Amino acid sequence: MFKQFKNIDTAFRHIKLFSIVFLIVCLAIASFAIMNAFQIVRDTQAKVYILANGKVLEAFASQRKDNVSAEARDHVTMFHYFFFTLSPDDKAIQANIKKALYLADASAKKQYDNLRENGYYANIISGNISQEVLVDSIRIDVNQVPISFKCYARQIITRATSIVTRSLVTEGKLRNVERSDNNSHGFLIERWNTIENKDIKVENR
Repeated sequence: MFKQFKNIDTAFRHIKLFSIVFLIVCLAIASFAIMNAFQIVRDTQAKVYILANGKVLEAFASQRKDNVSAEARDHVTMFHYFFFTLSPDDKAIQANIKKALYLADASAKKQYDNLRENGYYANIISGNISQEVLVDSIRIDVNQVPISFKCYARQIITRATSIVTRSLVTEGKLRNVERSDNNSHGFLIERWNTIENKDIKVENR
């Protein structure tokens, strides 16, 4: 090895080769460190900490496309819950209907107006009737624009003398809108239509 360094040209080539290899290794290490740092920053930014009942809970941010079906189903579920969960209290009915109408377009408002004009809500109040809805399943087709859905649910209507279970099937479209406090999923139900609403069971109390 010492014989090689006796030759100036040979020594210069060795030093040059060593310098190039050293530079490549340094660049590789620096690139790896920078990429790793960016990845750590992205992972950290994706984490969200929520304070609930004095406890810190960790959540993870995600792209909308990753869970659009789940968000769409929850939007449809919440709309049906607010629209069909009724108690014999005018203020409670109006509060729920107001929340429901933020989630849908004029097609829902039209059905609400028809029910009100036919005395549906007045009968609930005067008859001390309670009504709740149980969503069994929701079919979502995210391949369509706007997204189409069909909701299968049951209405449980509790009267003084009986409990009536009704089948409820509705359909409609979901259009993307801006998220807000009143519409956290950023969907708007359009062309909402009731396909089926009939008694399937009556129980005496």
